[in-house]
Amino acid sequence: MILAAALSSSPVKAAPQAPAPEASASTTPRLDLAALIECRQRVADYDAVAGVVADPLKAVANGMAPLPQTNQFMSEFRLATPLTVFDQRTELVTVSGASIMAILDVADPRPLAKALKLEDGVDNPDKFMAGREVVARDVTDPRTGEPMIESIILSVSTVKTHPGKTLAGCTYSLDLPAEDEQAPTPAETPAAPTGTLPPSVNTPVDQR
Repeated sequence: MILAAALSSSPVKAAPQAPAPEASASTTPRLDLAALIECRQRVADYDAVAGVVADPLKAVANGMAPLPQTNQFMSEFRLATPLTVFDQRTELVTVSGASIMAILDVADPRPLAKALKLEDGVDNPDKFMAGREVVARDVTDPRTGEPMIESIILSVSTVKTHPGKTLAGCTYSLDLPAEDEQAPTPAETPAAPTGTLPPSVNTPVDQR
């Protein structure tokens, strides 16, 4: 009885509460640059790149320090942590429209293009370009319901502003089907859709 009375008269201490989690500085996930460059992502993933490269603070938060622009078609960045892509190590990347490329310290792009099984597009002393479409997927624009084609192209090229270097990476885009490949009317549309993507405004840009 005495013990029970002592317990009942003792103040009850509330268990300490865990501190509320602090809001992170950014809710935007970091870009997976290696996966983007090696064409292992989708158009929806690449859409985040535009917002990052347009904001120096976001770029730095993603480990990408903006560099002076030496080519009017390319935005260049030095990486805080070097990447290994296509079995090559680099600390430089460039973004141009719908393309993200690694700038490799490779003087001759041809062996790399051959290893990646790319098709030559241009091959002369001033310019080399080779590529291969690795994904061509039917998707649906969720805003309009219109059919689109998700295209992902792997490419290797050179550019005059970067002698002795090779650019290797990926272009992500959503394209309208060709007129003779327009989707059937709703009554003729297959029951199982092939895919749906968030909207994209990407348009491939030549990196010459």
